[in-house]
Amino acid sequence: MTSKVYFANIRTRKHSDSKIAKIARLCEAVGLSDIVHKDDLTAIKLHFGEYGNDTYLNPTFARAVVDKVMAAGGKPFLTDTTTLYSGSRSNALDHLLTAYAHGFSFATVNAPIIIADGLCGLNDELVDVNLKHFKQVHIATEIRRAPSMVVLSHFKGHEMAGFGGAIKNLAMGCASVEGKRDQHATKVLTQSKLCIGCGQCEKICPQHAITLGEDKKAHIDTAKCIGCFECITVCQPKAIAIDWATALPAFVERLTEYAYGAVQDKRVCYLNFVLNVTPDCDCAAWSDAPLVPDIGLLASLDPVALDKACYDLVTAAQSLTCPEHTPGHTGHGAGLDTGPTPCTSNGVGEDKFTARWKNTVGLMQVTYGESIGLGSSHYELIHV
Repeated sequence: MTSKVYFANIRTRKHSDSKIAKIARLCEAVGLSDIVHKDDLTAIKLHFGEYGNDTYLNPTFARAVVDKVMAAGGKPFLTDTTTLYSGSRSNALDHLLTAYAHGFSFATVNAPIIIADGLCGLNDELVDVNLKHFKQVHIATEIRRAPSMVVLSHFKGHEMAGFGGAIKNLAMGCASVEGKRDQHATKVLTQSKLCIGCGQCEKICPQHAITLGEDKKAHIDTAKCIGCFECITVCQPKAIAIDWATALPAFVERLTEYAYGAVQDKRVCYLNFVLNVTPDCDCAAWSDAPLVPDIGLLASLDPVALDKACYDLVTAAQSLTCPEHTPGHTGHGAGLDTGPTPCTSNGVGEDKFTARWKNTVGLMQVTYGESIGLGSSHYELIHV
């Protein structure tokens, strides 16, 4: 089966071609008015960004979708779920304050914000999936009960998932805390010879599973570890790791099964924003330089086809941040004994995500998603 993916490029020289206008056209092209029925409580699923991050979706983009949902007769609310790790979104109150700080006020978006899994991330409903890893999945209550949903995803990299788009937004973003534990379910290990005893992992661990011993090395209590991987993101010497070869494929499969569960018995459409394609998720409390130039906005009824189209566009783009692919760069390794090595390409046609995170298997979201019936990897790209 070939799915339709609608694409609007980033270029504009007039008001009728603004990003807001393009979002409206994409909503029309994808048939949002058929997805949203009159008086539907419609979830607009997006990521409000961790405090310190600045590449989360612009609130005015969400407002453009809110307007389209209301025009279709729906009653929209913006939503996300609490995080597994400690940070500015680990409970509903702090999550709301972060959303407000990032500009998602009622005056801006014209819709309320509801954290879908309750004050502490415990409110969920079990959904039958009967797949390889899970028979049931824990989906946040308010997302589960909304008959229609519009999923807005910032397409970017992710150290564990490879990349984050519509599938990851459905999976982690629609799961309660228990569901996030289900998906991670991988213990981390320390490599003591690499540990410098900085203590950053100890500070960030939400379960207090990491302590610095008398040897000034990090030690992990695996009985307490929930596999949130936050310690990996802050460990500069990469002394904390997992068994990448065996753990990552299973992690991506579990994630994709949760995405499948999130859309059961629901009318859904998707918009991906291939802008500020950073190497890290918006869960990071920072925003690195983008991997590629801004590309455009895409929409589909199929999350698998949509993510594959975004991946292909990023692969076809020129690299911006890989040292040997930076425009104007003539070599790398200058100052080393080996001398500079000439660049051979500008990154066009290369997987930008595995170039940054060499162990990732992001495309498994697409292949496994297709195998379980979440969508199709075959698509027709339609310019609007």
